[in-house]
Amino acid sequence: MNYNNKRFRPIKNSENGETSEATLFVYKQTGNMISSEYKGGQIVKGHLIGLVDKTGTIDMRYHQINRKGELMTGTCQSKPEMMPNGKIRLHETWQWTSGDRSSGTSILEEL
Repeated sequence: MNYNNKRFRPIKNSENGETSEATLFVYKQTGNMISSEYKGGQIVKGHLIGLVDKTGTIDMRYHQINRKGELMTGTCQSKPEMMPNGKIRLHETWQWTSGDRSSGTSILEEL
């Protein structure tokens, strides 16, 4: 699976998460390395970097600055689902490595 130049928006997130439908992710991929810059909603600027395995699952680390001026960091496992329309839906399980270190789930869909 190749994520290069694909754009995603969250459609669901746990209450303790900071992304929302206003957040836009733009993915770049070279080989099995992936990165994304993102912003919108509560997030002023964010960046993620990760590795994609043969099934398309992404193991990533992220950092972002929110509208409160806080630097937040975390880890995420993102599993792809191919939707009937050919777009990708990402099912994510994440955990903050800063702040309260809580965890949650989110779903992103390709635009």
